[in-house]
Amino acid sequence: MGEVIAVLSGKGGTGKTSVCAGLGTALAQMGKQVLCIDCDVGLRNLDIALGISQLGALSFWEVCRGEYSPEQAARHPVYPNLRFLTAPMDCPADSIDPVAFSAMLRQARNQFHYILLDAPAGIDAGFRLAAGSADRILLVTGADPAAIRDAAQASEKLELMGKQNIRLIVNRISRKMAAAMDLTVDDIMDQAGLPLLGLVPEDPDVVLAAAFRQPLLGYTGKGAAAACKRIAKRILGWKVPVRL
Repeated sequence: MGEVIAVLSGKGGTGKTSVCAGLGTALAQMGKQVLCIDCDVGLRNLDIALGISQLGALSFWEVCRGEYSPEQAARHPVYPNLRFLTAPMDCPADSIDPVAFSAMLRQARNQFHYILLDAPAGIDAGFRLAAGSADRILLVTGADPAAIRDAAQASEKLELMGKQNIRLIVNRISRKMAAAMDLTVDDIMDQAGLPLLGLVPEDPDVVLAAAFRQPLLGYTGKGAAAACKRIAKRILGWKVPVRL
């Protein structure tokens, strides 16, 4: 039975989508059957981060309506273990039936090892839709005070929803920035109130890979790509030291 992982953030600009794409690609590279679903209705960008913006893809709402099955999701041209469902453009998040969405994910659990949900930023309907059906939640934050505060608020919201398996990923961080702010990872964990799953460094290759229509892990094996691989290994239960 597969696991549903929601990748969330309290605010925009944390790089949540690039982290979701990096983790999905890394898990597929390690032989896992992976389905990435863009849940950001109206502002979908996961296809760009996966390097497949020119690839036609079904929307998850078409699967929810029973018109297609999850296994008919678009196959990544480079990573055959990786499939993708895009977000619908013609329906708001609060009009999507959570029962139908959960039923689609139950079906997908029988066909994939991991289903990654790239939720919209904030704590509105799309956040609740993705979090509601997730077995595990990865909360992506930056190291700046506003991002950390929003991560703490998102964590409180998730706890009110009864969610417990929540881990923090600090993205776009650099040693120089942390030193200038006199900020440690322990400080970020304390302020967000969550255990840490991983650190992802600030990396210009994230933007360059998207510009060249390539998945990050196919463009480079360093920086943020290496960090995503380490986090993916921790998701699989491997003991990998946390470092930049």
